[in-house]
Amino acid sequence: MAAMKLAALVVAIIVISGAMSAEGITCGQVTGALTPCINYLRTGGAPSPQCCSGVRTINGAAKTTPDRQQACNCIKSAARGIPGLNPANAESLPGKCKVNIPYKISFNTNCNSVK
Repeated sequence: MAAMKLAALVVAIIVISGAMSAEGITCGQVTGALTPCINYLRTGGAPSPQCCSGVRTINGAAKTTPDRQQACNCIKSAARGIPGLNPANAESLPGKCKVNIPYKISFNTNCNSVK
C-alpha cells in the first residue's frame, strides 16, 4: 500500500513539473511538489534541495486564502498517508527550507482558519 502511494506521488510530481494551475492549487500539485520531502519527514536531518524547492513552489502558488486553505488540507491529508512521519519534522520543514508559511504544519491545524 505504501509503495502504491509513493508511486502515485511520483506520478503527481511529474504531472506538476510545469507551473501551478491558474485555477487554484490541487492536492496532486501539493503532494507532487512535496514528494521529495518524504525522507526528511521520516528521518529528519537536512531536507533535500528538491524538497525545499517543492515547499517554495507550493508557498508561492498559494496566493489566495482559498489556495492556502486547500494547500493546508492537502498537506494534512497526504501526511496521514506517510508511514513513519515524524510530526516535529513536518512542523520544522518550512524553517529548514527558509520559507515563511502562514500557518503551522500540524495534524491539529484548522485549515479553515488559515488566511
